[in-house]
Amino acid sequence: MKMFKKTALLLLGVILLFSAYALLSGKTYLFKAVIYNFANIDDYKKFTNNTVSVSTPQPWDVSPAYNKIRYPDTLNSLLEALGSVGLLMIKNDSVLFEKYWDGYSDSSLSGSFSMAKSITSLLVGIALKEGKIKSVQDPVSNYLPEFAEGDKAKIKIIDLLTMSSGTNWNESYINPFSVTTEAYYGPDLYKTATGVKAINAPGTLHIYKSGDTQLLGLILEKVTGKSLSRYAAEKLWQPLGAQHPALWSTDHENGNEKAYCCFNSNTRDFARIGKLMLDSGKWKGRAIIDSAYYTNSIKACGIKDETGKACNYYGYQWWIDPQHPEIFYARGILGQYIIVIPSKKMIIVRLGKMTFPIRVQTVPKEVRYLINWGLGV
Repeated sequence: MKMFKKTALLLLGVILLFSAYALLSGKTYLFKAVIYNFANIDDYKKFTNNTVSVSTPQPWDVSPAYNKIRYPDTLNSLLEALGSVGLLMIKNDSVLFEKYWDGYSDSSLSGSFSMAKSITSLLVGIALKEGKIKSVQDPVSNYLPEFAEGDKAKIKIIDLLTMSSGTNWNESYINPFSVTTEAYYGPDLYKTATGVKAINAPGTLHIYKSGDTQLLGLILEKVTGKSLSRYAAEKLWQPLGAQHPALWSTDHENGNEKAYCCFNSNTRDFARIGKLMLDSGKWKGRAIIDSAYYTNSIKACGIKDETGKACNYYGYQWWIDPQHPEIFYARGILGQYIIVIPSKKMIIVRLGKMTFPIRVQTVPKEVRYLINWGLGV
């Protein structure tokens, strides 16, 4: 009984100290971080959201071979073990295969997590084509005054695109005190993203940082005078004929979208992003993004990473398969993927709740299985 009382008192003391710290430091987002703990694919229900509106839908054609192709048991077992909720294969502009689990369908909303980084990259490519951003070599300080002095003034847009900004952003998903947790649950993304410090020379070290993408989102808002959701609706979602409105989660009501994550849609509409990239940044022959930007976005940046080797797996917010450098993909932390296989004129979308923890040459096991499946179809 005494041990129980001591434990209870100790726990109460920890709670009180934690609460006092959160309140006195102004980091009240910590309460959300503790309550919600780990991220989930339906987190849009926890956040405020801006709508990415649609216009005239352009439904996908359905292949005569729909759901008749080879679908390996080993792939299905892996995907089910990892909590998949949606799988879609588009080939030659037609739906060739799709499968859903856990009550999800081709119209169910599901979180993109870091696939949103690739969408934000597309919006940068559009802004370049429109002349709203002059060059990826522009200093970030041209657009965000917080980067006008000191070492931060050396950071360029291309450094953000290639995740080589050299800032001290801490990409920790477990630590509730990390800046990534603050960005996810906090109420002021602008302050969080621009508050970083420069600790390495930009362009010299590739380290994955969600903060770099958030800065790109803030730059886009500055140059377009529009929210990311409105710009994405006008320049992507509507021209690409999305069938369902998407939701882009924000830091607070009518606030900044989480450019690095939290674009919520479904398999068939996510596949439109893949189709745009499959067609070199064009939609039905019309250029949507800058052509040079497109080429560079799916080319490995070659910047040294933390292993000391040249990065052969990341371009402008797009992942690249080192085993098949022509194959590229958008990737979310819980196993969200838009995989583009140009040689097969194919797009594969997988949505789910988990990813295999081991990476081989940065590629998750399920991505390797999906790529091999696609190459064999």
